[in-house]
Amino acid sequence: MCIDPHIHMTARTTYDYLVMQQYGIVAIIEPSFWLGQPRTSAGSFRDYFNMLVGWERFRAAQFGIRHYCTISLNPKEANNPAVADEVIDLLPLYLCKEGVVAIGEIGYDSMTEVEDKYFRIQLEMAKEFDKLALIHTPHRNKKAGTLQSMAVCLEHGIDPRKVIVDHANEETVKDILDQGFWCAFSIYPQTKMGNERMVDLVKQYGSERIIVDSAADWGISDPLAVPKTMQLMIDRGISPAAAEAVCYGNALAAYGQSGEMCEADWLNPDPIDQRQLFDGNSVLRGQAPVIPALSPQDSLIIQ
Repeated sequence: MCIDPHIHMTARTTYDYLVMQQYGIVAIIEPSFWLGQPRTSAGSFRDYFNMLVGWERFRAAQFGIRHYCTISLNPKEANNPAVADEVIDLLPLYLCKEGVVAIGEIGYDSMTEVEDKYFRIQLEMAKEFDKLALIHTPHRNKKAGTLQSMAVCLEHGIDPRKVIVDHANEETVKDILDQGFWCAFSIYPQTKMGNERMVDLVKQYGSERIIVDSAADWGISDPLAVPKTMQLMIDRGISPAAAEAVCYGNALAAYGQSGEMCEADWLNPDPIDQRQLFDGNSVLRGQAPVIPALSPQDSLIIQ
């Protein structure tokens, strides 16, 4: 079994859910993300947040995958103050929703003053709502941004055990672990972390407080990155227990602190019944639905 604790499924197809389930992914966490172009109103954020706590949970469940999410004003989108203030006002409406395990992604993109402002506001919100924090570390100035992110968390009195610092790499891993934070790595081709490099890091640093995710989105990315990396670790001599820790157990331990995520959610699931609808809609497009206790020839066709 694997957990992908950072994947943007709103940018993926339903077929991805089917294949992910076949590769052993039992649960995912979908962090708030930007669209690739600026949102022009707070209303578009509201619709997006509703999708994360509604349709995407339903869509994943139709393929036996438990869906959780994190809610926030993304660092890149914090640079639009005209919209950002209204989004901040929306967040309390969603942070208490079922399945919301953290406030995130928050932190820095270009390390602007306005990013810092909204990062701090959302850290205070994490304290107020007793939520974990998922930190996005910048792709440029990675080390400086990571160190500043952790310093700001500590300045605001956030327990490092309730903070997941994501998009780590060889340059930042030691600092993150030494300060007691969870250290997450995105197995994302070319721009973040390759799975062979991930194997080397686990050999060097061990498996404690290290988490592997895919960060798969609308870019060239792989929703199967976590199970593939887990298998590569075992093939390269890392113990199955250590591989399972970084690709399953540590994510569960970290995000399980939210009270929203527990192993029983997928070990004892409700039967899949793809005749179910969400707001009148099905995930199917003419396929025969999976129906409990019925043979395939007895299934109905749902358009």
